[in-house]
Amino acid sequence: MVALERDFTSGRNRLSRMLPFAIGRTDRRFLVAMLLALIGIRLLVILWLPVTDTTEARYIEIARKMLASGDWINPQFDVGVPFWGKPPLHTWLSALGMKLFGVGYFGARILIFLTAIATGLLCLGWVRRDRGLDQGLVAVAVMGSSLLFFGASAFVMTDMVMVMGTTLGMIAFYRSVQNTRDRRLWGHLFFLSLAIGLLAKGPVAVVLTGIPLFLWLLIGNRWHLLRGLPWKNGLLLMGMLSLPWYLAAEIRTPGFLRYFIIGEHVQRFLAPGWSGDLYGNGHVEPKGMIWLFAIGAFLPWSLFAAALLLRSRAVAVVLRRDDQGWYSYLAFWALSPLILFTPAANILPAYALPALPPAAILLTSLWAESQGRPGQATRLAVGLVLTVMAGLYLGVAIIAQVAPAKLTTKTELMLIEKQRQIDPDMALTYWGGRSYSGEFYSRGTAGHASDPGEIRALLSNHRRDAIAVPSRFLSQITTITGTHFDDMGIYGRRHLLVEKPREKEEQ
Repeated sequence: MVALERDFTSGRNRLSRMLPFAIGRTDRRFLVAMLLALIGIRLLVILWLPVTDTTEARYIEIARKMLASGDWINPQFDVGVPFWGKPPLHTWLSALGMKLFGVGYFGARILIFLTAIATGLLCLGWVRRDRGLDQGLVAVAVMGSSLLFFGASAFVMTDMVMVMGTTLGMIAFYRSVQNTRDRRLWGHLFFLSLAIGLLAKGPVAVVLTGIPLFLWLLIGNRWHLLRGLPWKNGLLLMGMLSLPWYLAAEIRTPGFLRYFIIGEHVQRFLAPGWSGDLYGNGHVEPKGMIWLFAIGAFLPWSLFAAALLLRSRAVAVVLRRDDQGWYSYLAFWALSPLILFTPAANILPAYALPALPPAAILLTSLWAESQGRPGQATRLAVGLVLTVMAGLYLGVAIIAQVAPAKLTTKTELMLIEKQRQIDPDMALTYWGGRSYSGEFYSRGTAGHASDPGEIRALLSNHRRDAIAVPSRFLSQITTITGTHFDDMGIYGRRHLLVEKPREKEEQ
């Protein structure tokens, strides 16, 4: 083990001396400025983009219910109805953010965004140590400007929190097998990362970490590296951090473990359009679609990856001198979600997100080490793409501020604002499907109905009501309400029908 660690260190030092990649001070400042610009623009999007249905609005509303109820053990799909679909780490972060910054979408999103910042800092520190600061800055800029990473970096869902965990785990494992004074610390951080994954997404996070490690250890016959991990203390740490919530959730709501393990992980994976989903529908896609999702998620940099084929000889030379398994480690890490979800029956584009940190580092390293100091054409191309992407994201932020309806109709912000403007005490009922963003913006007071009898009951409940109705159901509802409701217009995807004041009806 000691000899192997010594080989690891000496090999890394030899490789460091061979690396000619460097950029000038001006380019370095440009990269730092672009990273700060991306962070600033993403903060504007956090502040200005309304909560949209269905995914983000559902998770934000679950977090609001957690904060309002004070129940930090069981996320609630409805008041008193537990949400068994995902573990609560991202819900804790959103609820805590709203406790600190007020109930709103800034509070709900900001701590999720900090997990994306943490992911970038982990990658920067790792690449800086093993490949230099310049490569680290380029890699993080590539990752942060890619379509899916930028979009998901503050989107309230489970995936970004899990990606922070898997990124920490992969970096911690690599660092823990090197002959460094802090390898024991990194070994414990590896098990901490597994606990983060279990609380963020569940066992799938452990699988996404296990696949690349297994393949990397296998092809290099590196199994003896496992002896360097603090297994006893590490497993104890992982169990102490993650198991208490799983046990508490099962005790509080029996049946959780069966649904979550068998339903969400096995049946969702195997059954197309899984009908047992308690909170939505399965997302059926053709087998192998995850590869196309990954290419789209990594745009525009997936085009640069394709361009590496034009320098295949130089890339082959770099790969042949990879005596420390740097490239195979990154490749297996990037391929892990693609391998896992290729045979899956139900997938989403976000499932490709864990591949983006290693893909960015791998692409940057291959470009850097196959050409040395970047040429003027490469520098101009990277600079132009980063500028264009930043401009594109800034444009999205501006539209979100000045004309959110042009950006998305899947939000009830405008409708709720109009309803409050007319009469803030009106009760709002949704017809034609539940709206999580409507529930969030109304602070849980908006209801939903599916029985015409519930609509008829609004006519005689001695209070003023409003109904939100999709256009396709408008004639059905106006037949029931008759002349008792005025159509105030369409806001997003729904008409707002407002009950006339009693005195107006009598006149």
